[in-house]
Amino acid sequence: MTRAMPEPLVFPNPEPPKPGETIEVRPGVLWARLPLPFRLDHVNIYLIEDGDGFALIDAGIDDAKSRAAWEALLAGPLRGHRLTRIIATHFHPDHVGLAGWLCERFGLKLAMSEAEYLIALNIRLDPQGLRSEPYRGFYRSHGLTEESTELLLGNGLQYLRMVSPPPRTFLRLIADDRLSIGGREFEVMTGAGHSPEQVMLYSKADNLVLIADQVLAKISPNVSVEAMDPEGDPLGAYLRSLERLKSTLPEHVLVLSGHNLPFVGLHARAGELIAHHEARCMAILEACKEGPRTVAELVPVIFGRNIDDPHQLTFAFSEALAHVNILVRGGQLRIAKAAQGLALEAA
Repeated sequence: MTRAMPEPLVFPNPEPPKPGETIEVRPGVLWARLPLPFRLDHVNIYLIEDGDGFALIDAGIDDAKSRAAWEALLAGPLRGHRLTRIIATHFHPDHVGLAGWLCERFGLKLAMSEAEYLIALNIRLDPQGLRSEPYRGFYRSHGLTEESTELLLGNGLQYLRMVSPPPRTFLRLIADDRLSIGGREFEVMTGAGHSPEQVMLYSKADNLVLIADQVLAKISPNVSVEAMDPEGDPLGAYLRSLERLKSTLPEHVLVLSGHNLPFVGLHARAGELIAHHEARCMAILEACKEGPRTVAELVPVIFGRNIDDPHQLTFAFSEALAHVNILVRGGQLRIAKAAQGLALEAA
């Protein structure tokens, strides 16, 4: 995930919950945080009052610190309450990582969209799948070094280290479904770009939306092209999703996101994100007018700096390619042969 320039938003809770504690953001809606071992060092989870217990939205990564954080929550603010159901918004490890562990521990089913569940399941069944051709050649053809290519090809094995085994069956969430939790009714929404079928939950009565990672207050969600879908257009899907959110949800809705602070100002923030990606596309076009560039060479163009850390470069490369693909689809860039592999030039 990359930095974006935020405009002033309203933050009803300017301080996050402390470890092992929760903050009530609406009556019966609790916000907690779990640690992450990354530069982005936290993920938000939410608990919604559901009869004699709480429905859980997202679960954190599977590591020792997150399990300890869960034990603190269960022994603290959740003491005397049960988990009634678990909803994972998408397949990324910080959201689904401990879902399987919690489902097994409390005898619960896991609710997800079909695409997100099947991706999580597929990685577990075939973690070595990305190590084969044509994936290796795909990354190398766009200018990535051998070291960075091997890191990207090993993402499946890395994923398994952060995610407990998902349940063998799941409860499917579909866009436009109505989901009743306690006395609340939520509309199920889905959005692509950051993840293929990320689930969001909107309560009109409570004027809140659990938006996962689709719109964040201070950072831009990573939007990446995957080797399995090399000509895909996740950025186009993401921008269309942001426009739908602006046209569907009220500006003053309380946005409960997967990272950063909950905020009010959805339309303004969605507009900032759209402008952010449009500016990146323009920077790529200007660079390619000067001469052909590989995708790897375009990374510093859109991030404003060289990225030497191979782990960060894998995300930066995949996001640069997302901007390239939308420009190729729009006829503004074309693919040309380079000395080694492929390059992009202005059409």
